[in-house]
Parts: sequence; C-alpha cells; structure tokens
Amino acid sequence: MADHHILIVEDEPNTAEMLTTYFESHGYKVTAVGWGKQALVFVRDTLPDLIVLDIRLPDIDGYEVCRQLRSHRRTAHVPIIFLTERRERIDRLAGLELGAVDYITKPFDIQELRLRVRNVLQRASKEAVTHPVTGLPYASLFEQQLTEMLQRPRWAVVAVSIEELRAFGEAYGFVARDDLLRAVALMVEHIAEEDAGKEPLVGQIDDGLFCIITTPEHAGRVRERLTARLQETMGFFYPRTDWENAQRQASSDSPRLLVRMGILTSPGNYQNPSELQAAIRKSLSPAS
Repeated sequence: MADHHILIVEDEPNTAEMLTTYFESHGYKVTAVGWGKQALVFVRDTLPDLIVLDIRLPDIDGYEVCRQLRSHRRTAHVPIIFLTERRERIDRLAGLELGAVDYITKPFDIQELRLRVRNVLQRASKEAVTHPVTGLPYASLFEQQLTEMLQRPRWAVVAVSIEELRAFGEAYGFVARDDLLRAVALMVEHIAEEDAGKEPLVGQIDDGLFCIITTPEHAGRVRERLTARLQETMGFFYPRTDWENAQRQASSDSPRLLVRMGILTSPGNYQNPSELQAAIRKSLSPAS
C-alpha cells in the first residue's frame, strides 16, 4: 500500500486537505492539485496509481480531464474515480462511459471511499503484469523474474534503452511511438531466441528499457546483434525527409531517439530487484 500514489484533483481546499491527510494516514502517497490542467501537466512526468477526480473544476471540467487522460496510451489505463456533487443519472453514465471505474457523490462516507480505492488498486495491481503495448513481462512480473535470477550462481542482463520517447511521441503521435515500441520489442525477442542461449527471459523495466536475462557467455553477442539491428532500423521509425535532414544537420528540429546499451553480469551484491534495476540503469552507455 505504501507504494501506491493517489492524485487528488479537487478545487475545494478543505476537501482536498481532508482527503490528503486521511489517505496519507493509511500509508498512501498523495498529491493534490486544484485545477484540471495542473493534473494533466503532473501526469506527464509522474504516473499515479489512481486519480480521484472532481467534475466541477475552475478551468476544464473533470470529464475533459478524463477524456484527455484516456486519449493517451501512457495514461489510458490509470484508474479514475469521480468524486462530485452531481447526482443525476446522466452525469454518472457520462463519467462511466468515459472510462471511470467508479462514481461517488458528495457528501460521501470517507471509509467507503477508502475501501473503494483499495479494491480498485488491488484489481489494477493484478492486471499490470505485462506492458500494455508490447505484451512483455512488466512491473511486478518482470521484477519477480529478476528476483529469481538473483538466486542463480551465474547470470547476465543485456539492457537496451530507447530514450527521448516523449519527444518522439509529441512530434509524431502516440501511434508512431507505440509502433516503435512494438518493433523494438520484436527485435529484442528475436535476438534473444537466436543468440541468448536456452530459455532467455525478456521483459521491460519501464516504457523504453528492455532487458534480456541470459548467461555471461551469450551477453556480448546479444549486445552486438542488438546494436547492429537498431542502427540499421532506427531511421525507419521517422518520416523519410525528417531522418535525412537529421543526418545532414546536427541542429535539426526532429527529435533524436537515443539508444543506450548495457551489460550486467554476476556476481553482484544486490539485495533486492530495486538495487539490481539501479545497477542496470548505471551500466547503460550510448550504443556504438
């Protein structure tokens, strides 16, 4: 529970303060904002586990906030609970149709709200085991695989990080961004099958960080193959004219995807998956 992060979007200060204090006292991390646009800016950098969203806000209403969150792949699956004074059936149906998981009217029972939040987060935790775009093991599932790997006497992790994904998505759209992620995932899986020895495991630590769990004997070859394939194909993800301009001009306005690679091998004094993930990130360097 302590790891769950709730974003509260509520313009009434007393209600926002009461909800923040109450949920923090039950072990949740809480962020509260009073404007719809503040919520949309916040989720660009920090993805909460759940959003409690008022409908009547000073700038844009909660329906529009929900609509924009659902329109982007990054935030499409974040659970949203509407908390509002609107009691009409048509308002409830509008909220649920937009993809909210629950709709609670004011005044509300705070203990009932807490239980609804707990239940929603439990369901979401069970679902979030594969990446929504690539289908690879993700979050808790891949963390479990890393934990099991640490029990082995010999292992290696080959990591490939595709960076500047946000800029790429903003320039060319989320469909192009998702196509890129799927293509990279397929490349990583195919190379793992061909060069990573028996029963390699492939997963993601975050959107752009892919990992292959293999053996020290195979790690160098896997990295070599991944580097070559990514260098060959990176240009295909861009419109042709933008890629050609970027190759000719160092100051091109086109966002530049950065590929970084890393290898981590046993032994290592890692006490838990978090330490291991930090070491994987530290091992990354620009692909050559």
